[in-house]
Order: sequence, then C-alpha cells, then structure tokens
Amino acid sequence: MPYNGLMNKNFYLKWSATAVTLLFAVMTSMQITPYNVWVANVSSLMWLIWSIRVKEWSLVTVNFGMLAIYFWGLF
Repeated sequence: MPYNGLMNKNFYLKWSATAVTLLFAVMTSMQITPYNVWVANVSSLMWLIWSIRVKEWSLVTVNFGMLAIYFWGLF
C-alpha cells in the first residue's frame, strides 16, 4: 500500500485533537479558567479541520458550533 501523506497527517491531527480535548476536560474539572476556554477553542478548531479533511459533515457542524460557542465564551 503506497504512502498516503494526507491520511498520515489526518491520523496525527485526530489524535492530537483528542489529547487537547482531554486537556480541556482536565482544566475544566480543575477550574482553570479562562485558559480552559482557550484550549477548548484550539480543540474545536483541530476537530473542525479534521472533520473537513475527512468530509464528515455532521462533525463539521458540531465542531463549528462548538467553536462559535467557546469563542463567544471568551468575550
């Protein structure tokens, strides 16, 4: 099977987004605010990029909505 660079990048993006999402959950449970909301924005943006790349439109919708909500929460 030939090397597929985009698939490999999607793999690392997906697992990095997972780690950032878990960091957000830990920060929220420890009440580290407002930094947890910044991490949530990064997490949602990473998942949004991943879901666009793999054309998973339901996740595009969810993560776009979450990004908008978390961004609004910063202000």
